[in-house]
Amino acid sequence: MQVLLFALLLLLPLSAHAEYLGDLSANELNPNSIFNDIGAYGPMGSTSPRNSIGLYGSTISPYSANNPQAIDAPRLYDQEGNYRGKLSTNSMDPDSISNPLGRYGSSLSPDSLNNPLGAGNPLDPGSPRNRMGRGWRIEGK
Repeated sequence: MQVLLFALLLLLPLSAHAEYLGDLSANELNPNSIFNDIGAYGPMGSTSPRNSIGLYGSTISPYSANNPQAIDAPRLYDQEGNYRGKLSTNSMDPDSISNPLGRYGSSLSPDSLNNPLGAGNPLDPGSPRNRMGRGWRIEGK
């Protein structure tokens, strides 16, 4: 009985999963884009980073993309599942897309959304800046 309980406790942390918050995509026709104003993940969506009174959009929530002091902002993943930084206005967070000196925020970094010749290339089909693409997946806590 104790062995079964111990095995069950070991498996519990593996069952935790992140909450899907939509896609960071300039494609307003993408039904999952946070910039689709009538979509489920648009500004009226309960989990949207654009919802100013929601957990992920409020300026006071520690999980918010809009809190400049957020400690656990939503994370970005490309279509292959590669981590692409945090959707955050916290310019001190090394993983924030708003950190001008960070890997994911610098306009000179090939991994940055802010580099028009790198990950932010509007001609790249996988880039969030491509108006016809799917963009990057946003995940919360």
